[in-house]
Amino acid sequence: MLGRTAGGLTWMFRHLERAENTARLVETGFRIALTRPGDTQGEWASVIDTAAARAAFLARHERFEAPAVIDFLLREATNPSSVRSALKAARDNARDVRTALSREVWEAVNDSWLTVQAALARPVKERDLPGVLALIRQQCALVRGALHGSMLRNDMFNFTRIGTFIERADSTARIVDVKYYVLLPSIAQVGSAVDNVQWETILRSAGGYRAFRWHKGAEITPRGIAEFLLLDACMPRSLAFCTGKVAANLGYIAQDYGAATDSQAMADALQARLVGHTVDEVFEEGLHEFILSFLADLGALARQIETDYRFFA
Repeated sequence: MLGRTAGGLTWMFRHLERAENTARLVETGFRIALTRPGDTQGEWASVIDTAAARAAFLARHERFEAPAVIDFLLREATNPSSVRSALKAARDNARDVRTALSREVWEAVNDSWLTVQAALARPVKERDLPGVLALIRQQCALVRGALHGSMLRNDMFNFTRIGTFIERADSTARIVDVKYYVLLPSIAQVGSAVDNVQWETILRSAGGYRAFRWHKGAEITPRGIAEFLLLDACMPRSLAFCTGKVAANLGYIAQDYGAATDSQAMADALQARLVGHTVDEVFEEGLHEFILSFLADLGALARQIETDYRFFA
């Protein structure tokens, strides 16, 4: 496969995952803001920080007010991580690699772009926000369903999955980090009702609330949620699950091509680091420090994949 095709497939599904994750991030900010009385600019500022968009946002707005943040993350064309921008980039990549996709996948991503573009034609009012966010998640899920139902399990499929899980791991790590490092008002509230509500909100933002209850039982604790989102290999948005999938798909590609790569070794090492940790060790190291190190290693892995498979050749 041409490196540009591999890169187009990977980035198509990174952008699709980013669109869904941005919608989940907006939902997280919206839910957390509802738990706080009074001024909620701090909560929306933390959402912008999680999206790594503070400088871009402040270039256009002076205050972190809900309507401005929501519009910036959902509709703003100058924000490359907005839902509208991400879905447009996904569709553009899909068009570039059209011959590598099944008809079902192409039609799903094209229809998703058109549907969401129509829903975001005007600023979204707060009362309409839950429905619009649900629509975005649903459209992204339709593309994944078309992928799983119609694509051969070959190198093309593997590159789409690598893109999905690199982006998903990055999102989960940032969501957990912003909760622990930014959202908590003060150390005095650790373990309080406010703290527990915020952790539960983070769990919901990762689509894991019901799964957590099934898997871990009725008691929801910060320690249990952190373990679930970081280290639980059964949770499809956990860091352990995502890195395991990246490593596995790189392994399939190496097997098909008959050659191992540096990126495969890096992915195996990153997965082993997560599998070898307990949540107590993570907290002892420092959750923020652990996540920063993970994000740095994940970014290095993504760059190495681009180099190994000559995405821009």
